[in-house]
Amino acid sequence: MKKYVIIGGSKGIGKETAELLTAEGHQVTVFSRTPYEGPAHSIEWEEFNVLEDSWENQMPEDIDGLVYSVGSINLKPFRGLKPEVFEDDFQLQVMGAVKALQAAYKNFNANSIPSVVLYSTVAVQRGMPFHATVSASKGAIEGLTRAIASEWAPKARINCIAPSLTDTPLAGKFLSTPEKKEAMGNNNPMKRVGEANDIAEMTAFLLSDKSSWMTGQIIHIDGGQSVL
Repeated sequence: MKKYVIIGGSKGIGKETAELLTAEGHQVTVFSRTPYEGPAHSIEWEEFNVLEDSWENQMPEDIDGLVYSVGSINLKPFRGLKPEVFEDDFQLQVMGAVKALQAAYKNFNANSIPSVVLYSTVAVQRGMPFHATVSASKGAIEGLTRAIASEWAPKARINCIAPSLTDTPLAGKFLSTPEKKEAMGNNNPMKRVGEANDIAEMTAFLLSDKSSWMTGQIIHIDGGQSVL
């Protein structure tokens, strides 16, 4: 049994990942603003706001893996975006991850090779209109992933998953009707949007020893949208 921490694990990909890991017999602690609602198994939930709360004395001991599953989707034309919007997004997506990584590193299990999973977006690879804020922040996440992977190896691993549009509460406004979901899916080479489980399965793999020779990678789970 391993001990994992998922930040932003009450919904969507984080929740799906938590349930996959507990089904495999692992211990999972979820930190999120909203309560975790689902099968309890061995999941522990802690209320936490990454923009307001401090990690001091909050992170569990002997962590084998960390997932930072906090995000936002703010799609607007660049010409109308105020600098404060970029700053807010950067605080949530990047600085939130930085603070969590620093807190987790102090509590990594010294008897294992801990693994970290972060998330980016296909928009960093492809370039998409109205994605300026999210692409700027997630581009920073990709750079952070590679830098930390270089610094932490061989004692710990860190990888990043870059999905395309995935059916989660975060993307709900874009997929609120069957017609919208079908239309969005038709923009993808595989003719569907992603499901939370598509990303959670890769997350669980990257946390596991099965991926022990992988670090510093940006992995595109996107129905081929980044290359086709």
